[in-house]
This record gives sequence, C-alpha cells and structure tokens, in this order.
Amino acid sequence: MEGADEFMKYRSPLVSRYASKEMAYNFSDRKKFTTWRKLWIYLAKAEKALGLPIADSQIAEMESRADDIDFAMAAEEERKLRHDVMAHVHTFAHCCPGAAPIIHLGATSCYDLIMLRDGFDVLLPKLARVIDRLSNFAEKYADLPTLGFTHYQPAQLTTVGKRACLWLQDLAMDMRNLQRARDDLRFRGVKGTTGTQASFLQLFQGDHDKVEELDRMVTEMAGFKKAYLVTGQTYSRKVDVDSLSSLASLGATVHKICTDIRLLANLKEIEEPFEKEQIGSSAMPYKRNPMRAERCCSLARHLVALMADPLQTASVQWLERTLDDSANRRISLPESFLTADIILSTLQNITEGLVVYPKVIERHIRHELPFMATENIIMAMVKAGGNRQDCHEKIRVLSQEAAAVVKQEGGDNDLLARVQRDPYFAPILGQLDALLDPKTFIGRAPQQVTRFLAEEVRPLLEPYKAKMDVKIELEL
Repeated sequence: MEGADEFMKYRSPLVSRYASKEMAYNFSDRKKFTTWRKLWIYLAKAEKALGLPIADSQIAEMESRADDIDFAMAAEEERKLRHDVMAHVHTFAHCCPGAAPIIHLGATSCYDLIMLRDGFDVLLPKLARVIDRLSNFAEKYADLPTLGFTHYQPAQLTTVGKRACLWLQDLAMDMRNLQRARDDLRFRGVKGTTGTQASFLQLFQGDHDKVEELDRMVTEMAGFKKAYLVTGQTYSRKVDVDSLSSLASLGATVHKICTDIRLLANLKEIEEPFEKEQIGSSAMPYKRNPMRAERCCSLARHLVALMADPLQTASVQWLERTLDDSANRRISLPESFLTADIILSTLQNITEGLVVYPKVIERHIRHELPFMATENIIMAMVKAGGNRQDCHEKIRVLSQEAAAVVKQEGGDNDLLARVQRDPYFAPILGQLDALLDPKTFIGRAPQQVTRFLAEEVRPLLEPYKAKMDVKIELEL
C-alpha cells in the first residue's frame, strides 16, 4: 500500500505529534540545504565585489537554482563521499555547471548559528503570548483571596493573581535570557578550515584588508551584526551551552507552573481548559485530568535533561575541533528548540482558558481562616481590656478542640462557633465578621500585582505587540 512503509520507521513525536510548522521547518532538510546555498551565494557575491574573477552569470545561475534541490542525488553523493557538505556542493554544482568552480570557494559550513537565531525568533513571540495571557489572568484575579501554601501546608492568604505573578516573574526572566542568548549570537564569518583564514588570504594574494572585508560582508548578508573574531574549525561550542541553557531554564519554569496547576486542579480551585467531548479517563468518566499541564511537565523534563549534551560536547572539543560533536548536536540542538516550542504552545493554550472556582477557594479559606485569625482575635481582646496571656491560652485550647474535630472526626472547622459560645469573648463578638474578612489577610498582594504588571511585565511585551493575537489550536 502506498505510504505504508512510513509506518515501519520511527518518527520523532516532537515533530509528528506536537511541534509547530515553523519550528519543524527550521530544522528541516530543506531549510538546512537551501540555507547552505544562500551562504555560498553570499560568499560568491562578496568575493566578486572584492575582485575575484566571478561572473555575474555564475551568481545568477546559483540564485536561479537555489531552491532546486535533488535530494536523491545528494543522498547518493553523501554515500560515496561520506561528507554531507561536499555532497551538497556537488549536487548544487550539477545543476549550476557554470558556477561549479566557485561554489563554496575557500569556505567551511556555519549554518547552525542561523538555525539557532531563527529558532529563537520562533520562540520569543510565543513566550510573549504566554506572558500576555497570564498577565491578563493575574490582573483579573489580583484581589481574589486564596490560601497560600508553604511546604504544601496552608499558610497565610495570598491572591490568585499574586500567585500568577510568581509564575510571571520566572517567565519574564526566561524572556530576558532567551533575548540575550539570541542577541549574543554572532556569525562564524569567513574563517576557513581551522579558523586562520589562510585559504582566503591565498585567494586574495596576501591582502589582509580584503579578507577582513569579506568576513564583514558575508556576516552582514547572513543577517548578523558581528562575527566571532577567533574560531577553530567551528564556532565555540560554548555558544550552544549559552543557547540551550536558556531553554533548559525555561523548561524548569514551565515545569513549576504546570505542577502548581496540577496541584490546584486536585484541590478543584483551578482547572485547565477542557473540551466539550474530551475524555478524562477511560475508566472514570467523571475525571478532569490536567493532561495539558502533564504534557508540559513531561516534555519540560526532557528539555532540562538535554542541557547535559552541550555541556559535555563543549568540554570534549580537542584543539581546533573534533567530529564527535556532530552526531550529538544533530539531536540535542533541534530537540531543545522543538521541545521548547511545544511546551510554549501548550502553555499558551492553558493560560488562554484557565478556569477558576471562587466558591471552592472560599470554602478552603473558611476551613483554615479561623486558625489564621487567632492573632487578630487576641489583639482585639487586648484592645477591649483583656489580658494577652489569658486570651492566648483560651484560644489555644479552643483551637486544639476545633483541630481535633477536623482531623479526627472529619468535621468542619468550628473554632469560630466555639469562640462565639465562650462568654470570655463577649466584648468582641460584634467584630468577628470583620476580623475574619479574607481581604484583610492578603496584605499588599493586589497592589503588588498592579505595580509588577505595569513596571516589569507590560514593557517586556512591547516589541511583540503585533504578534499577540495568534491563538493556539492544540492537538490533544
């Protein structure tokens, strides 16, 4: 059956199941090999401009066939030559016979830096959209009180919006890290096989200025502001460390956010979007599993783990270069960007449809707030003329009795009712509702949200305003 053989091969789920078309294309063979051809054209144009005997017709021929790639011929050439770059030089030369003598003249490959730069250009708007959606969420729920947790035990109150700002702060750091890693990228430039530019110095008959100008011109044509001044055969593999560390750090952020969402889903306080006909469990029809957040955690774990590859690769490069980097980088570089792309798309989908259940949140607060309000009750009694030590002891005993009802009997927290029944607290009974108003326990959380969004978050999104309206249709 036609096409059936495709199901006999392993396909990476990063591409076949999850990744966006843009990021999948960025690491495709067509993008790679057409980019090689563009670099050879840039090189030929610059060499011609600096006086080498290259004809306009040769450049025109190369430009006219830049996208015409015979992949079968390239594969056959690589089987014979055991060298992917030279296989494509020969393939390009076959369809550009007039330009054959000047293709790749004196050069070695530096495609990966373009791949990294373009990968960041796909990720940054996606990260901006996640931050934008989460900012709207934080603003909407800036003053909705909720239980704060330390050690995953109820602590003082915070607000739903303030908690979202903790997530946002990490994402804002990731935005700066990705932007820095992208902006720090330089081009390898025109350096030759061991980075000495010896082949180009020979081409230009010892004219150092022309070699420098060639380096500058090709760097500019490739869209970079700077080139590395010194390289071996390749650019330093620490550049990969810088790039992938920013992605691994993003993975850690997304894992934390989605773990929080999963914990809150268990409490039924917050849920990720759920499709009308989506099935949560094959055995338990009532379930609303946080599968998007789980997917993010699963893939973020892979993204963090990939960081070990560039670190080890950079550490074992001998002298001017060894080839044991190549096979590893064919996997670790694309997979890092593809994985980051997927978790950002998924997180955008989550943050566009987060569901909050205020009544459930309120019920959880009611269960815990009487314990948290004991200090307020004591202070009110002191103001009414009571003795602090006596009041503390009264509250301690009543709190332990109420805790026993909750923990041993499974009942509701009845501390407030016990306080109301005890004649000792008669002087402050009229104040109890005010003393137990959740909004008096959230401190400056709403004000912090407002200031944080205005000063830290919104300015970060300014460069991406034109790309904000894209919505994500998620394949489940």
